Amino acid sequence: MQQTNFSISTVLSNLNIDALNEMQQASINANADHDNIVLLSATGSGKTLAFLLPVLQLLDIGNKNTQALIIVPSRELAQQIEEVFKQMGTGLKITSCYGGHKRETEENNLIQPPALIVGTPGRLADHIRRGSITVDSITTLVLDEFDKSLELGFQEEVSFIVSSLPFIKKRILTSATEAVQIPAFIGLENAIHLNFLPEEKDSSNKLIVQKVISADKDKVEALFKLICFLGNRSTIVFCNHREAVNRTSDLLAKMGIPNEFYHGALEQQERDSALCKFRNGSTNVLVTTDLASRGLDIPNIRYIIHYHLPGSEDIFVHRNGRTARMEASGTAILLLSTIEKLPDFIDRNIEELAVPEKSPLPEKPKWSTLFIAAGKKDKVNKIDIVGFLSNKGQLKKEDIGLIEVKDFFSFVAIRKNKVGETLQLIRDEKIKNKKVKIEVAK
Repeated sequence: MQQTNFSISTVLSNLNIDALNEMQQASINANADHDNIVLLSATGSGKTLAFLLPVLQLLDIGNKNTQALIIVPSRELAQQIEEVFKQMGTGLKITSCYGGHKRETEENNLIQPPALIVGTPGRLADHIRRGSITVDSITTLVLDEFDKSLELGFQEEVSFIVSSLPFIKKRILTSATEAVQIPAFIGLENAIHLNFLPEEKDSSNKLIVQKVISADKDKVEALFKLICFLGNRSTIVFCNHREAVNRTSDLLAKMGIPNEFYHGALEQQERDSALCKFRNGSTNVLVTTDLASRGLDIPNIRYIIHYHLPGSEDIFVHRNGRTARMEASGTAILLLSTIEKLPDFIDRNIEELAVPEKSPLPEKPKWSTLFIAAGKKDKVNKIDIVGFLSNKGQLKKEDIGLIEVKDFFSFVAIRKNKVGETLQLIRDEKIKNKKVKIEVAK
């Protein structure tokens, strides 16, 4: 067996990380001595690296079959793990599989088996049934955010996947909550539990929890006033239903608050576009369901607004976990009508935030996002896009912001005041000798 020769220091250097945190180091130590690990740690604490490093140390570079499988509850989490693994610079292949991705593309990616596969339960089970995944060579199983993956609706598929893997030696389960019992079919015997969750919910003074009272039962007007008062800061607004997300987003836009909306009924490209615009500063407000409460790696979110009350303590914790991450501070605000009562898991004595009747509209974002109909499968990368926009679009380095390259399309942030001129300059130009559609992202 040829173990991977990548030192942790090399991987950290590739990721621009100075050192492992206490939780990550504990995970590496425990995984070195034990086969079954349960890792509990808060959202944003670095769990992805805490399981990828031990998995990497188990991979045999001489084995050309798939050796490790990671099950995740959402496509966004699958994409995030894939991106982190690629940035680790191992040269080993990883493939992500999830709904909304073309199955044919994934099947092509699986013809030459990747060392590591990450995906959602439904799509992974589908590939196993079709024989696209070589199950006999897989010896390591990771369930990331296992509490969500084991909820009703996922259990059957997860059970099928686990039963299809006869040679599992290593199991790693991670979560940001300890509220879920691990079913027997996982096969977790004599597991070592690493609990790095804070002893008290929201005990960190980095997270401030406040409430705002809306005079009206329909809270859109109060939400508008609150966003104006908070100013031009990165804000996620959580609603309980897709219909409420659509309505709230539409009304805010009509009131002069640019925003993006995000939920499970959107096509993959629409979801990617919404998140990219929020990440790159083309919009500062994201209206969403609880789909965005887990697995999204979006730094520097300042405010969480609970437009609807969370249905459980678990949901409340995960929503709030989008802000006050790592060393940053953040504020979670509950927007309540006069007849709404706080559930038992939220402190009744939280501070009430006084919102003035009138605040100026927040300044409009200075960035806009371009959609480019070419991506990784077209052999287009970030360097190609920067070169194209610099040479053909005559943009300076400071006029180009965050670039995200997907399989078949890409997004790039550019200064809003440069959009018209840039589109005119590149209208008849080619990227990598190919004419592709480029437009303002919808």
